Amino acid sequence: MIKLEFLDEPPESAALTTYDREHMKLYLRLLDASADGADWREAVQILFGLDPEREPERARRVHDSHLARARWMTTHGYRELVREGYRH
Repeated sequence: MIKLEFLDEPPESAALTTYDREHMKLYLRLLDASADGADWREAVQILFGLDPEREPERARRVHDSHLARARWMTTHGYRELVREGYRH
């Protein structure tokens, strides 16, 4: 289980945020779980430590919003990381 603080919904931004950088590994694990067809309830329990039986609405919101941001990273956010790589 990942032991880090998380918001119920990641910040929305057209640019990469500090939150995105801090949660990159979480985003990758969510993308992997989704690609593998994992049940969202299992993913949210393992990755966020939330009990989807006790907090179904919150658990779903946390999962879905972070997965959406992870998908955004694959189409937009990664470009900033690539540009930064060229500067170093």
